[in-house]
Amino acid sequence: MRPPWPPSPSFWTDEFPARTNGRTTPFLFKGIVPTSAASPDAVLDGFAAIRRAHAAGTEISAHARVYVDEDRRDDLLDAVLTAPDWPNGDFVSWMQEVAGAERFSLVINNLETVSPSLAAGLGTFLASLFDGWGVPMGGAELVAFAGNYSGTAFGVHEGYEDAFLTHYGPGVKHFYTWSNEEYQKLTGGSDPLYGNYLWLLEHGEHFALEPGDALFLPRRVFHVGRQDEFSVSVAVPLYTFPDATVLRQAVLPDVIESLLTGGPDTEVGGPSPMANRSTGSAPVAERLADLAARTLAAATQRAGVAVEQHIRQRWHTVLSNGGWEMVSADLARAEAVAAFDPEHVVPGAEVALTAPYRLLVTGQQAFLRGFEVAANPAVLTPDRVAALNAGPLLLPADDDLVAAVRVLGATGGLTVTAPTTTLQEDPA
Repeated sequence: MRPPWPPSPSFWTDEFPARTNGRTTPFLFKGIVPTSAASPDAVLDGFAAIRRAHAAGTEISAHARVYVDEDRRDDLLDAVLTAPDWPNGDFVSWMQEVAGAERFSLVINNLETVSPSLAAGLGTFLASLFDGWGVPMGGAELVAFAGNYSGTAFGVHEGYEDAFLTHYGPGVKHFYTWSNEEYQKLTGGSDPLYGNYLWLLEHGEHFALEPGDALFLPRRVFHVGRQDEFSVSVAVPLYTFPDATVLRQAVLPDVIESLLTGGPDTEVGGPSPMANRSTGSAPVAERLADLAARTLAAATQRAGVAVEQHIRQRWHTVLSNGGWEMVSADLARAEAVAAFDPEHVVPGAEVALTAPYRLLVTGQQAFLRGFEVAANPAVLTPDRVAALNAGPLLLPADDDLVAAVRVLGATGGLTVTAPTTTLQEDPA
């Protein structure tokens, strides 16, 4: 009997931590991913979308890499992206011919941005994970591994975030793992191991992944995958960036810059005085040290508000984007925006949010598919937001709501179906 999909709340609160020793050791969950959620064809459709974007000269964040054995072959990438389409059902022979190699590996990052079906199907899994385990503030992405390679192109290596490796077949993937401590004891260090590491396999924990399986792979666990036949897997890494990284990269630079930016008539923007040669560099250092001290003191006063604003923004962005990380050039989003016609948003039209994206409204702002737009909370009331998220929703004859939905449509997060009846004024 197949386990429930998506995993139930009790899976995350009871079964998952129990099977994984408190989420610290790998465990293979058998048969939990149905073909309706993810399949090899869906992954290859995503790769086909990358090829179409390349042919059109469209900038996208999803990218493919080609490996032969453990060698990254960027010299083959252009041929792989421009060769005529593969015959139906014969991707392996096509790839072997284009790459000029019997065994190959194709790795695709940010697959969720070129495959709406996978974004929705595995977004269902992600939503249950968020509810049952927690939210990774960096979001997640889909990383596909397709090929008949004898070993992962990255060698035996460690990951720096918790992840699930979902497997779709058709072949079986043999996966080996070692704890960080055990790997260092066996190899004498923590560097990746390439080439002949067959001797190491007998010391690792072995998992045989079949279609529908999902392997939980905790952070800092060394691992490698091997297979004899062509198969497709998709990893779902959960980006829980260190708090210090968030502050260093996203919060404190903005605070410091705001304090040290000004026009030529301000203290921070005016030119510095000429340095007196006879007194040396000490006065210059003292002046800068004083400015630095005053700036850091002011930054301390602003830090709490800045952190709160950043995290609120990040929280609503990640959750409204279905849990996926935000990237600059999301092909699926761009195509959804281009397909949206605000003139179709009229009373009686059916509005549905695109799975797995969510509508969140906070104050005067609405978030959908990671984008922020202005919102009137008197129009997008909690009941209406809940109805849109539960959708589909027939639009009433309410000009304000129609206008709000037209604005939301510009995010690429909803679809509209033409009305079949004429509706009366919304009594609400």
